[in-house]
Amino acid sequence: MSTVYVIQETINHDITSALDFGKIEVLLPSGSQIAFSPGPTVRRISRKLRKFSDEDFLLLIGDPAAIGIACAIASELNNGRLKMLKWSRKENRYYPVLIDLHEKGELDEFI
Repeated sequence: MSTVYVIQETINHDITSALDFGKIEVLLPSGSQIAFSPGPTVRRISRKLRKFSDEDFLLLIGDPAAIGIACAIASELNNGRLKMLKWSRKENRYYPVLIDLHEKGELDEFI
């Protein structure tokens, strides 16, 4: 089963529709601050993403620094590939976005 890794817990957004893409796992609690001590956050995100694969998604919500860290770790663990969920306000739903940092031309979808 796929996992949707939510970067940071939030009380301001309803993310239940992301369950259509897999089970939800939150990487960081609401209010986490990493500005002055990023090491523990990097270790925590690395530990939680250790099984990240082509099946999984990142839901990019929360601290922008934490989002950057999670994207870097996920792509490193998965040979430069990751999928994220992008919210469409017009359609009121998430769409998957496929990223391959090592692509050399046309993107071959990985699923």
